[in-house]
Amino acid sequence: MTPHQIQALFIGLAAILVLSRVLGAGARYLGQPPVVGEILAGILVGPSLFGGAIADFLFPADVRPLLAALANLGLVLFMFVVGYELDLALLRGKGKVAASVSLCSVLLPFTLGVLLALHLSDSHQTGNRTGFVLFLGAAMAVTAFPVLARILSDSGLGRTRIGGIALASAAFDDIVAWSLLAVVVTVSGGGDQWAMLLAPVYLAVMFFVVKPGLRRLFDDDRGSGRISADRLIVVLGGLMLSCWATEWLGVHFVFGAFLFGVVMPRGTTELVRMQVVDRFEHLSRLLLLPAFFVVAGLKVDLSQLGMKGLGELGLILLAAISGKFVGAFVGARANGVPSLQSTVLATLMNTRGLTELVILTIGLQLGVLDPQLYSLMVVMALVTTAMAGPLLHLLKRRAGSTEAIGDYPDAAADPGDDDAARERPAVSTSKTTG
Repeated sequence: MTPHQIQALFIGLAAILVLSRVLGAGARYLGQPPVVGEILAGILVGPSLFGGAIADFLFPADVRPLLAALANLGLVLFMFVVGYELDLALLRGKGKVAASVSLCSVLLPFTLGVLLALHLSDSHQTGNRTGFVLFLGAAMAVTAFPVLARILSDSGLGRTRIGGIALASAAFDDIVAWSLLAVVVTVSGGGDQWAMLLAPVYLAVMFFVVKPGLRRLFDDDRGSGRISADRLIVVLGGLMLSCWATEWLGVHFVFGAFLFGVVMPRGTTELVRMQVVDRFEHLSRLLLLPAFFVVAGLKVDLSQLGMKGLGELGLILLAAISGKFVGAFVGARANGVPSLQSTVLATLMNTRGLTELVILTIGLQLGVLDPQLYSLMVVMALVTTAMAGPLLHLLKRRAGSTEAIGDYPDAAADPGDDDAARERPAVSTSKTTG
């Protein structure tokens, strides 16, 4: 690196910290998750304003690969935390309702996304038409588990029955959506098809070798309630190797990070678990993820949108919002959840946040999305995340209280929904933004 590159990198990082903190705080002041402001910060420094002059000044071309490397590291830590916080115990006692809400809120937007992709495929250059169609369906189907948890915590819905069902549905949704995306990456030719034949071997190693090994590694920490630096190094090393393995298989490194988080032991003390999450999150949340928002925003160009682009954006928003909302609402109503609470669930399941941005970045890297469609999809992610807070506030005002929109009579509850499950905190205390 030249002295000029070093200086430009430090100036750029300082600008990223200030922008993400200011706009994140502004979003929080307006009752929005901080991720809304942070995504907006990335878009504002991109080519959409002033022809990219801000980006060229703060982030010269020769510095952007360095920012991209930091952004990728931020994605690794973020996806690890998402996998680690994916607690399938949330499904206990809520499996029937959660599975119904999740499947309906995946299948309907996926179908609408596929139909929309067939309409858009003629006007957008895609490397693989089948991959494009499947990718757009998967991108429409995602729900952001971390930002949903933050919204539940901030709104006071975390300890209500609807809050528990929403988290369980989002957990189930994550599994389905990421599985769909893995198929899409494979179909799109993301890597060596022969190497993909070793994917079952990788999964077997992760679940039957790595998972028991991690459990034994953390056994000694149960009594002390503290995690040593040596154990954190082992976790970090294993995480990097898992990312390398999935990247070599051609599935994308984010899947390796996510799966490594999934196989982390859940039987440790809550203190040990929070230490792992906090230590990984602090670095990621304060510096690396903001770098990702900027790198993603530099690829968003809305300056040449035009009437055709606005029409496509309208179709994307219609498919994304109606697919998620109607799917979740129907899935909830089919299991006896009252209309008001079903509306709350449908509103919550529409949040996409940083998870959507991760998926869109993968699509752009694979050549499945062109820059114009990528820009429109980023706007969709921002809108669907920002609309959840105001809608919940409106529903709460109409119902009179948080409890009124979060709970409903036991007669309408899922038969397996026990009171004990409701008493435990439904939302992690993690500060994950996305």
